[in-house]
Amino acid sequence: MDISLHIAQDPDADELLGRSPLAALVGMLLDQQVPMEWAFKGPRTIAERLGTDDLDAHEIAAYDPERFTALLSAKPAVHRYPGSMAKRIQQLCQYLVEHYDGDAAAVWKDAGTGAELLRRLNELPGFGAQKAQIFLALLGKQFGVQPKGWREAAGAYGEPKAFRSVADITGPESLAKVRAHKQELKAAKASGK
Repeated sequence: MDISLHIAQDPDADELLGRSPLAALVGMLLDQQVPMEWAFKGPRTIAERLGTDDLDAHEIAAYDPERFTALLSAKPAVHRYPGSMAKRIQQLCQYLVEHYDGDAAAVWKDAGTGAELLRRLNELPGFGAQKAQIFLALLGKQFGVQPKGWREAAGAYGEPKAFRSVADITGPESLAKVRAHKQELKAAKASGK
């Protein structure tokens, strides 16, 4: 896997996301209650603090929880809620070790259909229905992972040029469109529509 991404809007962070399936999963896991760019820079920050150029599910799964929380909490914190996110990242990595021998890409490598891939993503700790659909759309749109029925399984996020989520971010212009869409949703929700 070696894809050119522009999600984090940071060349080093995007380079890691494009070559590391685990970094991409961790970035998606972190993508809540913080700006998208901040979430997707997180994997690079974690790797740097671990003193490595990639994330390893076995290493993170076995890491002392208190030390891992401290690693995410160091200034600048990886997330607004570094303690709970440290726990979630470790749970994700433990799941990957237990079910996929630590290989994050194995989650999607041999998925025969979009529905099967969506089911696998939904089973990941920290991935609810919406997050799983968004990540499925990201895999299909930017990573070329397109099992039969992937767009349908990804729902509205799978639509071409939808600009609904991180799956559609390919640079600053598309980031602005996704942000505008999210603001529209927020405004509609606030007005009760």
